[in-house]
Amino acid sequence: MVRRLPRLRAARVGAALAALLIAGCAAAALAAAYSEQSVGTPGQVAWVRRAAGNFLAAELARNPGAACAILDRRLRGTVRHRTCEQRMDARMRAMLGAPGARSRLRGQVRAARSAKVIVHGNLASIDLPAPLLNGPNEFRWTENCWMLEH
Repeated sequence: MVRRLPRLRAARVGAALAALLIAGCAAAALAAAYSEQSVGTPGQVAWVRRAAGNFLAAELARNPGAACAILDRRLRGTVRHRTCEQRMDARMRAMLGAPGARSRLRGQVRAARSAKVIVHGNLASIDLPAPLLNGPNEFRWTENCWMLEH
């Protein structure tokens, strides 16, 4: 003889199973976002990804001031009588003038959200399909935030 659960009790069991499924999916999504290949605390990894995403968003919006705000102070200085904003504006104008540049930048923004990040002390690197500037994608912890160094 098969014993049936009352409908109310069966509904509670179903709701509990649904809650467990949702919690499991959320945990899996969080683990994927952190990326098992990344090194550093989840907060450090997220902060480096956010800094890279903010730099890319500034380039996409053609906002040289916002892009310079993420650069290490050595890169923000005046070079050959041109301020950081002037140099970044010229760089962005040339870069965004190329065919497909905006879609490549949007792809970089998406990639930054889950990119592999390696943090060692006050240095961090992020693995993106293309360099953010000329050279490796390295950040330095300075001025109480991660600043793009190269």
